Amino acid sequence: MCKAFYNALYARQSIEKKDSISVESQIEYCRYETRGEACLEYTDKGFSGKNTNRPGFENMMNDIRAGKIRRVIVYKLDRISRSILDFANMMEIFQKYHVEFVSSTEKFDTSTPIGRAMLHICIVFAQLERETIQKRVTDAYYARCKRGFYMGGRVPYGYRLTSTVIDNIRTSMYEEVPAESEQLKLIYSMYADSENSLGDIVRYLEEHRMKNLRGVNWNTARISEMLRNPVYVKADIDVYRFFQNQGANIYNPAGDFTGYNACYLYKGTASNTRKQCDLSGKEIVLAPHKGFISSKTWLACRHRSLNNRQSTKTCRPKNSWLAGKVKCGNCGYALIIRKAGTKWGRYFVCSQSGSCGRSCTGAGCTIYADVLEEYMFHAVKERLSEFSVLKEGADCFQADTGGAQKDITKKIRLTQIEKEIEELLSKVSGAGSVLMKYINEKISVLDAERKALQKEIVTADAANTEGGLKKISDHVKAWETLPFEGRQAVVDTLVKVIRIADGSMEITWNI
Repeated sequence: MCKAFYNALYARQSIEKKDSISVESQIEYCRYETRGEACLEYTDKGFSGKNTNRPGFENMMNDIRAGKIRRVIVYKLDRISRSILDFANMMEIFQKYHVEFVSSTEKFDTSTPIGRAMLHICIVFAQLERETIQKRVTDAYYARCKRGFYMGGRVPYGYRLTSTVIDNIRTSMYEEVPAESEQLKLIYSMYADSENSLGDIVRYLEEHRMKNLRGVNWNTARISEMLRNPVYVKADIDVYRFFQNQGANIYNPAGDFTGYNACYLYKGTASNTRKQCDLSGKEIVLAPHKGFISSKTWLACRHRSLNNRQSTKTCRPKNSWLAGKVKCGNCGYALIIRKAGTKWGRYFVCSQSGSCGRSCTGAGCTIYADVLEEYMFHAVKERLSEFSVLKEGADCFQADTGGAQKDITKKIRLTQIEKEIEELLSKVSGAGSVLMKYINEKISVLDAERKALQKEIVTADAANTEGGLKKISDHVKAWETLPFEGRQAVVDTLVKVIRIADGSMEITWNI
C-alpha cells in the first residue's frame, strides 16, 4: 500500500437554494484547513445525505482504501452523512486506514474518546434533522392532496390538464377529453356486463379499430387499472360507503358526495400496500373535476375487479362454501383449507404461515372448517331472516317521484349514524356509570334508527332490481336445503369478508 499524501476535500449539496452554501464555497472553507498541503477534491451535486450512494463519496472511499488519503475535510458534519449507521461504518473504515476526520466549522478531534463521542452525538442530531425535514415534506404533500391540488404524475386517459385556482392558489385540474372519455364509457359498460372479460374488451377494441388515442396499445393490465381508478366516477353516497366499507380514509364528509365530483386515490401513510385491491388505509379525496362514469356502473366494475369473480367461477376451491371469504386478521391473506387425519378432517390455516419463508404466524387459533361452517350457516340464516319481512307488492315498482333523492338522504343519514355510534363506543373506556348509561341509551336509539333505515334502503334497492325481493324470499326458504354452489352464491352476495385472529372473528356484510 502506498503512503498517504493527500487531504480529501469533500462537499455535497442536495439542491441549490438561496440560503444554502454552494459546493464551491464548501471547498474553499475546506482548503483553508490544509494550510497549502496537497489535496484532492470530491463533490456531489444533487445528492441527499440520507445514504452513501453518491459518486464523489464512493470515489473518495476507494482512494482511502487505496491508501492515498491521510485526512478527510468537510465544511460541516452533515455534508458527508445524515445517517447514524452510514457514519459509523465510514468511521470504522477511517480508523482502519488511519485517516483523520476534520470538520472546518465544527472542531472535532477524533484521536480522543470525547471527540469521537461528540462526533456521534452530532450525527444523531443530523439524522433527526433529516427525518424532521422528511416528515414536514410528507405532511405538506398530504395537506395539499386533501385540498384537491394537482400533485403531478401521469394524466389519466380521458382527461387533460387545465389551470384553476383553489383556495387562492394557482394549480391544475383535470378536464374531460370527449374522444377519450367515450372510449372509457364503452369499456366500463362492457365490463359491467359479467359476460365480457378484459380479453373480450381488448379484442372488441382491436376488431373495431378503436385505437388508444395516445398511441399506446390496449392491453388487459392497462384497462384493469382504468377500471379501478376512482378519478372517473361521479362520486355519490354509494361510492362513499364503498370506500368506507373497504377501510379507506375518506377526507370529505358524506354530504359532499353529491354525484358530481370524481375522486383522487392516494397511497396515504399506510404501510400495507400488499395488493392493488386492498384499500385499507388508502386516502380518498374528492377531486375538483367532474366525473363522467355513473356510480352504478363504476361500482359494478369495481366490485367485479375486487372479487375477481370471473376467475373464481372456474378456479374457486370446492372444499368449503366459505372459501375465498375467510381472511387472516393478522396479515390479511386468505385462510385456506388443509386436511388432516383427525375426527375434524378439515381446518383453515393462513396461506402465508408455515414454510417457504412466509412471515405470518397464523390466525392464532385452530379454525375447524366444520365448526366455522356451522356458525356461518346460522349467521347467514339469521341475516336472511332480517329480509323475510319484505313483501313483493305493487308499491315497490311504482314510478319514482323524488324517491332517488330520498334514498340518497337516507344513505347519508345512515353513514352519519354509524359514525356517531363509532364515536360513542370510543368513549366507553374509562367512562363512569352515569356516562355509560347515557352512551348505552344513545346507542340504542341510534341503532334502532339505523336498522329502520337499512330495511328501507334494502327495500328500495330490491325494488329497483326486477325480482330482487323474490330472490331474497326464495333464499330464506331454501337456505337449509341449498346445494354447495347455492350456498356459495348466497355467501358471495351477503358476506364481504370474514376476518379471524387470536380467537376473535369479525364478519363484514355486503348488505
